[in-house]
Amino acid sequence: MSDLQEFIGHWGYVAIFVVVVLGNVGLPVPEETILALAGYLVWRGKLRLSLVLAVGIVSAVVGDNIGYWLGRRYGQTALPRYARWVLGHPERLETMTAFVGRRGPVAVFVARFVPGVRFTAGPLAGALGMRFASFLIANVAGAMVYVPVVVGAGYAVGYGFGEYVERLRYVVGEVERVVLVVVMLGILGLVAVRIVQATRRRDSA
Repeated sequence: MSDLQEFIGHWGYVAIFVVVVLGNVGLPVPEETILALAGYLVWRGKLRLSLVLAVGIVSAVVGDNIGYWLGRRYGQTALPRYARWVLGHPERLETMTAFVGRRGPVAVFVARFVPGVRFTAGPLAGALGMRFASFLIANVAGAMVYVPVVVGAGYAVGYGFGEYVERLRYVVGEVERVVLVVVMLGILGLVAVRIVQATRRRDSA
């Protein structure tokens, strides 16, 4: 968490935009974690809620739209191979294809809230020939509900447990330092022992 927090703290809203776009396109990045952490940073006063929501919604819509057009252009050939690599089982792709084909825009909206399924909705909608206007409406509607919910969850964690989270971050940071010092001392001790042993062998020879 500390590394992600530093990442967002350094890159700000650009980090949120890039990660959420990539997550919606289908790359294995921590999209939900970034949005929840952004909500937590809003609670800490590091980010502005209005900008986090705007960037989150826009990036979610953009990412899904990219997925839609990739599915429209390459879906019939590339999607089965890609989905098998990501989902693990061809049956899951068949289930998602049937779901999107049967429910249409409703499936796109619902998929927004299902981890591991969200990124397949756009490419499948494009590959199955769903009208872009229908897809866009469902895409925007899903993002406008999903992003505030996840950001709000991160904010709620800060509001309810922020003091404990900060203490935990401090403790974890101290533990990491202690572990690093112990490891370094262990390495130096091992090197010293090896040097002493090598010296004794040389003297005895």
